[in-house]
Amino acid sequence: MIFRQLFESQSSTYTYLIADAASGEAILIDTVFETARRDEALLKELGLTLTHTLDTHCHADHVTAAWLLRKRTGSRIAISAHAGTEGADLLLREGDTIDIGAQSLTVRETPGHTGGCVTYVLNDGAMAFTGDALLIRGAGRTDFQQGDAGQLYRSVHGKVFTLPGQCLIYPAHDYMGRTVTTVDEEKRFNPRLGGELSESDFVGYMDNLGLAHPKQIDVAVPANLRCGAPENEEDLPADPDWAPLTYTYAGIWEVEPAWLEENRGKVLVIDVRTPEEFSGALGHLPEAELIPLDQLAGRAGSLGQKRPIVTVCRAGGRSAQATVILARAGIERAANLSGGMIRWRGLGFPTEGSSSQD
Repeated sequence: MIFRQLFESQSSTYTYLIADAASGEAILIDTVFETARRDEALLKELGLTLTHTLDTHCHADHVTAAWLLRKRTGSRIAISAHAGTEGADLLLREGDTIDIGAQSLTVRETPGHTGGCVTYVLNDGAMAFTGDALLIRGAGRTDFQQGDAGQLYRSVHGKVFTLPGQCLIYPAHDYMGRTVTTVDEEKRFNPRLGGELSESDFVGYMDNLGLAHPKQIDVAVPANLRCGAPENEEDLPADPDWAPLTYTYAGIWEVEPAWLEENRGKVLVIDVRTPEEFSGALGHLPEAELIPLDQLAGRAGSLGQKRPIVTVCRAGGRSAQATVILARAGIERAANLSGGMIRWRGLGFPTEGSSSQD
């Protein structure tokens, strides 16, 4: 099994990737609209096919990427039948399963934070994804979206605390940098739900939290009731259209050598190596401009915006950082040459300078 825990800092949301290594089938739990491109890049780099996006509930603090990922990958959207959403492919109920190759997740209905919360439990009981129902040393608030503190207490005690003690609990959020807990830990140490605390104790605790409403609630809830679909598709973030670029999990836009060879006249090629490397064994691209990486920030303002920029170095590492520097300088149309001069030379594309190999 392939497992990754991903983080979105604005809403402190965890997105979870679970995949079957043999079949390449993958699912994502609790995606975030702003990080859909990142998640898609990770899937591509790992050679995985996204079959489903699962939400644990209709979120109030961020917009799900379920609709966007379905549009981009053909994945299916799954959410609780009680969430009140439109546009989902699968409406889940207690006991339903989602297959991931040889793995599977089973649905346990855990309402209380909202009326449509579910927990996803791995088939061997080793992992559970509790959304906002059970957090690490906490629990989701119960003061909106059909929230009910008593119901949440019963959900956690009846559907989560009955899992094996060493079952790993992965929540939808954590605001203190904590990543995982276990059933036994939360049964013992959760200050809202653990120990000898009764349902009335929990209700009293939750009724006196006094929290402000989530900042994005007026945007997030209506969008999430549409499974993340925008009211106007023209509002979607556009990918760069000046070249067939690839976005990497590292957050870098890259261009393939073959495209650059055919379109060198349409872009400005910036080589960010040292002068010695520029004229050294690997040579350099015809018409490339030498700007060593440590000088790029100071000279970025003189590059202009008329042509897109492709950055180049020996193997693609320094030139990746060059695109970050250019973005900070306000130059958006910039991409890294994938594999750098080593790959360029390996493909037999023309160079100037020394023609000897390393």
